[in-house]
Order: sequence, then C-alpha cells, then structure tokens
Amino acid sequence: MMNLITATELRTNTKGFIDFLLNGEEVQIVHRSKIIGVVKPKKVKGETFDVETFMRLTSKINLPILSDREIDKKYRAAMIKKHGKHLSGRKYNF
Repeated sequence: MMNLITATELRTNTKGFIDFLLNGEEVQIVHRSKIIGVVKPKKVKGETFDVETFMRLTSKINLPILSDREIDKKYRAAMIKKHGKHLSGRKYNF
C-alpha cells in the first residue's frame, strides 16, 4: 500500500513521514491535488565492526602512550593556540 502525504503535512508532520520510511513504506507527495513525487526508503546495508582488524591496524600506527597529564597539557596548548592566551585556568572534567 502506498501512503499519501500533502506538502503541508510534510512540513508539519515530519515525524510521521520519517516513521513511514523507517518501516520500509513508500510515500507519495501530493501538492494541490496532484501527485508530484514518490519517496522510497533507501536500503541500507549494515556493517559490522571487526575488533581484531581494528586492533591490528592501530598497532601498526605506533601511537605514543600518553598519560592524562600529557593529554591535558597538549589539549590546553591547542586551545590556547586556537582561542588565545586569555583562556580560563579552570580544570574541566570530561
């Protein structure tokens, strides 16, 4: 079954429109009593995350192991370079 949605409903009822697409249904768009288009959901192929491949690739990069203090120091230096030296001295907990 093909669903109909008017151009006004498309603006005001976007959530309903998206729900139809997420359920895999096609939607016809009606403007001034004429069908002006059909919107079909895109078939998305899910990809799985391979931890072993990721670990193998990251081990090849040889990134330095940094302490929290070194990370904070590099982050602060980058923020001062970006925003200027008048940065607050407060410590933030991220």
